[in-house]
Amino acid sequence: MNKKTGVKILGTGSYFPKKVLTNEDLEKIVNTTNEWITTRTGIKERHIAEKDEATSDLAYQASLEALKAANITAEQIDLILVATVTPDMSFPSTACVLQTKLGLTSAPAFDLSAACSGFIYGISIAKAFIESGVYKNILLVGAEALTKFTDWTDRNTCVLFGDGAGAMILSASEENDDVLSVFLGADGSYADLLSMPGGGSACPATAESVNEKKHFIRMKGKEVFKVAVLKMALAAGKALEMANKKIEDIKLFIPHQANMRIIEAVAEKMDVLMERVFVNIHKTGNISAATTITALDEAIKIGKLKAGDLVELVAFGGGFTWGAAVIRI
Repeated sequence: MNKKTGVKILGTGSYFPKKVLTNEDLEKIVNTTNEWITTRTGIKERHIAEKDEATSDLAYQASLEALKAANITAEQIDLILVATVTPDMSFPSTACVLQTKLGLTSAPAFDLSAACSGFIYGISIAKAFIESGVYKNILLVGAEALTKFTDWTDRNTCVLFGDGAGAMILSASEENDDVLSVFLGADGSYADLLSMPGGGSACPATAESVNEKKHFIRMKGKEVFKVAVLKMALAAGKALEMANKKIEDIKLFIPHQANMRIIEAVAEKMDVLMERVFVNIHKTGNISAATTITALDEAIKIGKLKAGDLVELVAFGGGFTWGAAVIRI
Protein backbone atom coordinates (compact mmCIF):
# COMPACT_ATOMS: atom_id res chain seq x y z
CA MET A 1 0.00 0.00 0.00
CA ASN A 2 1.39 3.39 -1.02
CA LYS A 3 2.13 5.80 1.79
CA LYS A 4 0.00 8.96 1.76
CA THR A 5 1.77 12.03 0.41
CA GLY A 6 2.18 14.67 3.11
CA VAL A 7 2.88 18.38 2.98
CA LYS A 8 6.21 19.79 4.12
CA ILE A 9 6.60 23.51 4.83
CA LEU A 10 10.06 24.24 3.48
CA GLY A 11 10.37 27.92 4.26
CA THR A 12 8.72 31.32 4.66
CA GLY A 13 9.55 34.90 3.79
CA SER A 14 8.12 38.39 4.07
CA TYR A 15 8.56 41.91 2.78
CA PHE A 16 7.33 45.36 3.78
CA PRO A 17 7.71 48.62 1.85
CA LYS A 18 10.37 50.91 3.28
CA LYS A 19 8.04 53.88 3.79
CA VAL A 20 6.41 53.96 7.23
CA LEU A 21 3.36 56.07 8.16
CA THR A 22 2.97 56.63 11.90
CA ASN A 23 -0.10 57.69 13.84
CA GLU A 24 1.57 61.05 14.38
CA ASP A 25 1.83 61.39 10.60
CA LEU A 26 -1.88 60.64 10.28
CA GLU A 27 -2.70 63.37 12.80
CA LYS A 28 -1.49 65.86 10.18
CA ILE A 29 -3.78 64.64 7.39
CA VAL A 30 -7.00 63.54 9.07
CA ASN A 31 -8.98 64.42 12.21
CA THR A 32 -7.56 61.81 14.55
CA THR A 33 -4.97 61.33 17.28
CA ASN A 34 -2.34 58.75 18.14
CA GLU A 35 -4.20 58.00 21.38
CA TRP A 36 -7.51 57.45 19.56
CA ILE A 37 -5.97 55.08 17.02
CA THR A 38 -3.88 53.13 19.53
CA THR A 39 -6.71 52.74 22.04
CA ARG A 40 -9.24 51.50 19.47
CA THR A 41 -7.01 49.43 17.19
CA GLY A 42 -3.59 48.76 18.74
CA ILE A 43 -1.95 50.13 15.58
CA LYS A 44 0.95 52.60 15.88
CA GLU A 45 2.37 52.52 12.36
CA ARG A 46 1.98 50.87 8.97
CA HIS A 47 4.07 50.41 5.81
CA ILE A 48 3.06 52.25 2.64
CA ALA A 49 3.91 51.13 -0.88
CA GLU A 50 5.38 53.78 -3.17
CA LYS A 51 3.40 55.00 -6.19
CA ASP A 52 5.42 52.79 -8.51
CA GLU A 53 5.37 49.78 -6.13
CA ALA A 54 2.65 47.27 -7.01
CA THR A 55 1.37 44.22 -5.16
CA SER A 56 3.45 41.97 -7.42
CA ASP A 57 6.60 43.83 -6.38
CA LEU A 58 5.89 43.10 -2.72
CA ALA A 59 5.06 39.49 -3.59
CA TYR A 60 8.31 39.12 -5.51
CA GLN A 61 10.51 40.23 -2.62
CA ALA A 62 8.69 37.96 -0.15
CA SER A 63 8.98 35.06 -2.61
CA LEU A 64 12.74 35.49 -2.91
CA GLU A 65 13.05 35.29 0.89
CA ALA A 66 10.89 32.16 1.05
CA LEU A 67 12.85 30.45 -1.73
CA LYS A 68 16.10 31.22 0.08
CA ALA A 69 14.72 29.87 3.38
CA ALA A 70 13.49 26.73 1.61
CA ASN A 71 16.84 26.29 -0.16
CA ILE A 72 15.25 25.72 -3.54
CA THR A 73 15.32 27.65 -6.82
CA ALA A 74 12.41 29.34 -8.55
CA GLU A 75 12.74 26.78 -11.37
CA GLN A 76 11.68 24.05 -8.94
CA ILE A 77 8.29 25.72 -8.33
CA ASP A 78 5.51 24.07 -10.31
CA LEU A 79 2.54 26.15 -9.09
CA ILE A 80 2.18 29.79 -7.98
CA LEU A 81 -0.78 30.94 -5.88
CA VAL A 82 -1.27 34.57 -4.86
CA ALA A 83 -3.93 35.51 -2.30
CA THR A 84 -4.85 39.17 -2.73
CA VAL A 85 -7.73 41.63 -2.97
CA THR A 86 -5.44 44.34 -4.35
CA PRO A 87 -4.12 42.79 -7.58
CA ASP A 88 -1.92 44.76 -9.95
CA MET A 89 -4.90 44.77 -12.34
CA SER A 90 -8.10 42.82 -12.99
CA PHE A 91 -6.18 40.62 -15.41
CA PRO A 92 -3.70 39.16 -15.99
CA SER A 93 -3.43 37.77 -12.49
CA THR A 94 -0.83 39.05 -10.06
CA ALA A 95 0.42 35.45 -9.91
CA CYS A 96 1.22 35.59 -13.64
CA VAL A 97 3.02 38.92 -13.18
CA LEU A 98 4.97 37.38 -10.29
CA GLN A 99 5.81 34.35 -12.43
CA THR A 100 7.51 36.58 -14.98
CA LYS A 101 9.42 38.48 -12.29
CA LEU A 102 10.72 35.15 -11.01
CA GLY A 103 11.96 34.30 -14.51
CA LEU A 104 9.51 31.44 -15.05
CA THR A 105 7.41 30.71 -18.12
CA SER A 106 5.56 27.45 -17.58
CA ALA A 107 4.47 27.06 -13.93
CA PRO A 108 0.67 27.44 -13.63
CA ALA A 109 -0.24 30.62 -11.76
CA PHE A 110 -3.47 32.11 -10.47
CA ASP A 111 -4.87 34.50 -7.86
CA LEU A 112 -7.40 33.67 -5.19
CA SER A 113 -9.68 36.21 -3.56
CA ALA A 114 -10.88 35.53 -0.02
CA ALA A 115 -9.86 38.86 1.54
CA CYS A 116 -8.09 38.53 4.91
CA SER A 117 -8.68 34.75 4.95
CA GLY A 118 -6.97 34.38 1.58
CA PHE A 119 -3.70 32.89 2.76
CA ILE A 120 -5.47 30.20 4.80
CA TYR A 121 -7.70 29.42 1.82
CA GLY A 122 -4.45 29.12 -0.14
CA ILE A 123 -3.00 26.63 2.33
CA SER A 124 -6.08 24.47 1.79
CA ILE A 125 -5.69 24.61 -2.01
CA ALA A 126 -1.96 23.86 -1.84
CA LYS A 127 -2.57 20.94 0.53
CA ALA A 128 -5.14 19.42 -1.83
CA PHE A 129 -2.92 19.78 -4.90
CA ILE A 130 0.08 18.24 -3.15
CA GLU A 131 -1.78 15.35 -1.51
CA SER A 132 -3.42 14.46 -4.83
CA GLY A 133 -0.02 14.33 -6.51
CA VAL A 134 -0.77 17.10 -9.03
CA TYR A 135 2.03 19.43 -7.93
CA LYS A 136 5.19 18.97 -5.88
CA ASN A 137 6.50 22.44 -4.95
CA ILE A 138 4.03 25.28 -4.48
CA LEU A 139 4.76 28.95 -3.89
CA LEU A 140 1.91 30.45 -1.86
CA VAL A 141 1.90 34.22 -1.39
CA GLY A 142 -0.31 36.63 0.53
CA ALA A 143 0.29 40.15 -0.78
CA GLU A 144 -1.59 43.43 -0.46
CA ALA A 145 -1.24 47.11 -1.32
CA LEU A 146 -4.33 48.20 0.60
CA THR A 147 -3.26 51.80 1.09
CA LYS A 148 -3.77 52.38 -2.63
CA PHE A 149 -7.49 51.72 -2.06
CA THR A 150 -7.81 53.67 1.17
CA ASP A 151 -9.87 56.84 1.58
CA TRP A 152 -7.46 59.12 3.45
CA THR A 153 -10.33 61.43 4.44
CA ASP A 154 -12.17 58.67 6.30
CA ARG A 155 -10.62 58.43 9.77
CA ASN A 156 -12.51 55.24 10.56
CA THR A 157 -10.77 53.23 7.83
CA CYS A 158 -7.58 55.05 6.81
CA VAL A 159 -5.94 54.34 10.18
CA LEU A 160 -6.37 50.57 9.79
CA PHE A 161 -4.59 49.42 6.67
CA GLY A 162 -1.02 48.82 5.56
CA ASP A 163 0.92 47.11 2.78
CA GLY A 164 3.13 44.03 2.74
CA ALA A 165 3.59 40.47 1.55
CA GLY A 166 4.46 37.05 2.91
CA ALA A 167 5.29 33.79 1.16
CA MET A 168 5.51 30.09 1.97
CA ILE A 169 6.96 27.14 0.06
CA LEU A 170 4.96 23.92 0.50
CA SER A 171 6.31 20.65 -0.89
CA ALA A 172 5.33 17.01 -1.23
CA SER A 173 6.86 14.71 1.39
CA GLU A 174 6.68 11.04 2.25
CA GLU A 175 8.04 11.62 5.76
CA ASN A 176 6.33 14.82 6.94
CA ASP A 177 2.85 16.25 7.12
CA ASP A 178 3.14 19.80 8.38
CA VAL A 179 -0.42 20.86 7.51
CA LEU A 180 -2.49 18.99 10.07
CA SER A 181 -5.84 20.61 9.26
CA VAL A 182 -7.56 23.49 7.51
CA PHE A 183 -11.10 24.68 8.18
CA LEU A 184 -12.79 27.19 5.87
CA GLY A 185 -16.09 29.07 5.99
CA ALA A 186 -18.00 31.88 4.29
CA ASP A 187 -21.31 33.75 4.42
CA GLY A 188 -21.99 36.18 1.57
CA SER A 189 -25.03 37.68 3.30
CA TYR A 190 -22.62 39.94 5.21
CA ALA A 191 -20.95 41.25 2.04
CA ASP A 192 -22.07 44.87 2.40
CA LEU A 193 -20.40 45.25 5.81
CA LEU A 194 -16.87 45.18 4.36
CA SER A 195 -16.30 45.80 0.68
CA MET A 196 -14.94 47.92 -2.14
CA PRO A 197 -18.01 48.33 -4.38
CA GLY A 198 -16.39 49.97 -7.42
CA GLY A 199 -14.23 48.57 -10.20
CA GLY A 200 -15.99 45.32 -11.01
CA SER A 201 -18.75 44.41 -13.46
CA ALA A 202 -21.45 45.46 -10.96
CA CYS A 203 -20.01 48.97 -10.75
CA PRO A 204 -17.49 49.73 -13.52
CA ALA A 205 -15.31 52.79 -13.15
CA THR A 206 -17.06 56.00 -14.16
CA ALA A 207 -16.63 59.64 -13.21
CA GLU A 208 -19.65 59.21 -10.97
CA SER A 209 -18.31 56.08 -9.21
CA VAL A 210 -15.00 57.82 -8.57
CA ASN A 211 -16.71 60.93 -7.19
CA GLU A 212 -18.79 58.73 -4.89
CA LYS A 213 -15.58 57.06 -3.64
CA LYS A 214 -16.80 53.60 -4.55
CA HIS A 215 -13.25 52.50 -5.36
CA PHE A 216 -12.17 52.76 -1.74
CA ILE A 217 -12.56 50.28 1.12
CA ARG A 218 -15.83 50.62 3.04
CA MET A 219 -16.48 49.08 6.43
CA LYS A 220 -19.14 49.06 9.13
CA GLY A 221 -16.79 48.50 12.02
CA LYS A 222 -19.10 47.59 14.91
CA GLU A 223 -21.00 44.98 12.90
CA VAL A 224 -17.77 43.50 11.49
CA PHE A 225 -16.27 43.22 14.98
CA LYS A 226 -19.09 41.04 16.32
CA VAL A 227 -19.07 38.56 13.46
CA ALA A 228 -15.26 38.48 13.25
CA VAL A 229 -14.83 37.38 16.87
CA LEU A 230 -17.53 34.73 16.61
CA LYS A 231 -16.34 33.21 13.31
CA MET A 232 -12.61 33.29 14.11
CA ALA A 233 -13.21 31.47 17.39
CA LEU A 234 -15.44 28.96 15.57
CA ALA A 235 -12.83 28.34 12.85
CA ALA A 236 -9.99 27.99 15.35
CA GLY A 237 -11.96 25.45 17.37
CA LYS A 238 -12.95 23.45 14.29
CA ALA A 239 -9.37 23.30 12.94
CA LEU A 240 -8.10 22.05 16.31
CA GLU A 241 -10.82 19.40 16.38
CA MET A 242 -9.96 18.28 12.84
CA ALA A 243 -6.27 17.99 13.81
CA ASN A 244 -7.18 16.09 16.98
CA LYS A 245 -5.37 18.76 19.02
CA LYS A 246 -6.21 21.03 21.93
CA ILE A 247 -5.27 24.68 22.29
CA GLU A 248 -2.73 23.60 24.93
CA ASP A 249 -0.86 21.68 22.21
CA ILE A 250 -0.29 24.86 20.22
CA LYS A 251 3.00 26.68 20.77
CA LEU A 252 1.79 29.92 19.20
CA PHE A 253 -1.65 31.21 18.20
CA ILE A 254 -1.45 33.63 15.26
CA PRO A 255 -4.70 35.47 14.52
CA HIS A 256 -5.41 37.89 11.69
CA GLN A 257 -3.98 41.27 12.69
CA ALA A 258 -7.03 43.46 12.09
CA ASN A 259 -7.72 45.06 15.46
CA MET A 260 -6.19 44.49 18.89
CA ARG A 261 -9.62 44.31 20.49
CA ILE A 262 -10.65 41.54 18.09
CA ILE A 263 -7.42 39.64 18.82
CA GLU A 264 -7.99 39.88 22.57
CA ALA A 265 -11.64 38.86 22.29
CA VAL A 266 -10.79 35.79 20.17
CA ALA A 267 -8.02 34.80 22.60
CA GLU A 268 -10.49 35.03 25.48
CA LYS A 269 -13.03 32.87 23.65
CA MET A 270 -10.30 30.32 22.88
CA ASP A 271 -9.10 30.41 26.49
CA VAL A 272 -5.54 31.10 25.39
CA LEU A 273 -3.24 33.43 27.34
CA MET A 274 -2.07 36.52 25.46
CA GLU A 275 1.60 35.55 25.96
CA ARG A 276 0.92 32.65 23.57
CA VAL A 277 -0.76 34.92 21.01
CA PHE A 278 1.55 36.50 18.43
CA VAL A 279 0.84 40.18 17.82
CA ASN A 280 2.56 42.57 15.42
CA ILE A 281 -0.39 44.78 14.47
CA HIS A 282 1.22 47.75 16.20
CA LYS A 283 3.80 48.00 13.41
CA THR A 284 1.95 46.59 10.38
CA GLY A 285 -1.72 47.49 10.60
CA ASN A 286 -4.18 45.28 8.76
CA ILE A 287 -2.57 43.85 5.60
CA SER A 288 -5.43 41.50 4.76
CA ALA A 289 -4.24 38.23 3.15
CA ALA A 290 -0.64 38.98 4.17
CA THR A 291 -1.18 39.25 7.94
CA THR A 292 -0.98 35.64 9.10
CA ILE A 293 1.97 34.68 6.90
CA THR A 294 4.03 37.79 7.69
CA ALA A 295 3.35 37.29 11.40
CA LEU A 296 4.37 33.63 11.12
CA ASP A 297 7.56 34.55 9.30
CA GLU A 298 8.44 37.15 11.96
CA ALA A 299 7.76 34.68 14.78
CA ILE A 300 10.19 32.23 13.17
CA LYS A 301 12.86 34.88 12.58
CA ILE A 302 12.83 36.21 16.15
CA GLY A 303 12.95 32.73 17.68
CA LYS A 304 9.40 32.47 18.98
CA LEU A 305 9.10 29.20 17.06
CA LYS A 306 11.45 26.30 16.44
CA ALA A 307 11.30 23.23 14.20
CA GLY A 308 8.52 20.89 15.23
CA ASP A 309 6.36 23.49 16.99
CA LEU A 310 2.63 23.53 16.31
CA VAL A 311 1.04 26.81 15.25
CA GLU A 312 -2.55 27.79 14.59
CA LEU A 313 -3.35 30.50 12.06
CA VAL A 314 -6.85 31.99 12.04
CA ALA A 315 -8.35 34.79 9.94
CA PHE A 316 -11.55 36.55 9.02
CA GLY A 317 -12.26 38.88 6.12
CA GLY A 318 -14.65 40.48 3.68
CA GLY A 319 -17.03 38.15 1.97
CA PHE A 320 -17.47 37.28 4.77
CA THR A 321 -14.85 34.54 4.82
CA TRP A 322 -13.06 32.84 7.68
CA GLY A 323 -10.58 30.03 8.14
CA ALA A 324 -8.02 28.40 10.41
CA ALA A 325 -5.09 26.06 9.90
CA VAL A 326 -3.06 23.96 12.31
CA ILE A 327 0.47 23.60 10.98
CA ARG A 328 3.85 22.31 12.11
CA ILE A 329 6.95 24.42 11.57
